[in-house]
Amino acid sequence: MPAEAPGEAGEPREAEAVHGPAHGPPLPGIDPDDLPDGLIVADETGRVVCFNAAAARITATDRTAALGAPLERALPLEDLKGRRWWTLTDPYGGLATRTGQPERNLLLPGGREVLVSVRYVRDRPTGPVRRLVICVRGTEARRRTELSHAELIATVAHELRSPLTSVKGFTATLLAKWERFTDDQKRLMLETVDADANRVTRLIAELLDISRIDSGRLEVRRQPVDIGAAVGRHVQSHTASGLSPDRFLVRIEQPLPDLWADPDKIDQVLGNLLENAVRHGEGTVTIEVAPAVIDHGAESERGTAVTVCDEGPGIPEESMQRVFTRFWRGSKRGGTGLGLYIVKGIVEAHGGTITVGRGPGGGARFRFILPVGAPAYLS
Repeated sequence: MPAEAPGEAGEPREAEAVHGPAHGPPLPGIDPDDLPDGLIVADETGRVVCFNAAAARITATDRTAALGAPLERALPLEDLKGRRWWTLTDPYGGLATRTGQPERNLLLPGGREVLVSVRYVRDRPTGPVRRLVICVRGTEARRRTELSHAELIATVAHELRSPLTSVKGFTATLLAKWERFTDDQKRLMLETVDADANRVTRLIAELLDISRIDSGRLEVRRQPVDIGAAVGRHVQSHTASGLSPDRFLVRIEQPLPDLWADPDKIDQVLGNLLENAVRHGEGTVTIEVAPAVIDHGAESERGTAVTVCDEGPGIPEESMQRVFTRFWRGSKRGGTGLGLYIVKGIVEAHGGTITVGRGPGGGARFRFILPVGAPAYLS
């Protein structure tokens, strides 16, 4: 008896091209069931020849029943207006120049939402469709992102409402009753308006920073930075606002390597860490600046380490992993919970690292290390 030619019996030849006999790998070491996303392949007749495990899980479909079935029956999708997706797009009979469908939200029976993208495989640019390769993903990750964005908007809107209400109230009062107030009263009101306007400016800057961090567009303009002097400026700013100089202990180990970084962003990092230590910590705030060696395995790089410790209650062990996430607050003393998220983004944009732990006095201990970051022509 002559041997059967591939594709003459059993599963079509297209199935073997995708997952080989008995779900074998399409490429050495790769199996469709290893893919994290759903993979569905239909042949030139529109019948399903591959339906991997992730597709079965995401669509809640029996893969045995799906294999060999028409695509419209194995994957009965509808758009958000209730129109049948495969009838609407007509991949086999539509325009011969189309190469696929970009990812979009579609509905399975029962209203379950999935993200679907399709690739049309042709032997030649305008030839008939030989295969449809369909990727199916769940919407959970996108929902989490949307929820995070909604929470960010709600938080910022809440934080903006208070200073804007104050600004509006004081300016309206001054405009309506200017002559009734003394110069000292007017000055107090205007100082309050100025402080609230600064708060609004900081909130908007935080929102812009988060947008740039999330999109990977945070720009770092490197210049020589004297980080010891920067620490001194921040300590002086706190003491000028009424804190005792004894509240701070600064240790700078010399010589420090020449550091190239964005001075404004480094000021932002130092300001946030010192503000947290003063507001949420207790006792002496210790700031240490020292040379550091950054290990890259076979190679190492010079850097600068900055450590900020306080003697307060510290951060609970169970919260250590969440400190640098959005909206984490160490206490109920106000704030947006966005500062440390921005600090981490800035440090990492410089190629550095930041960690949190418990200091010698029991309080919170933040330590970030920045590589020297010198331009190539100075190396």
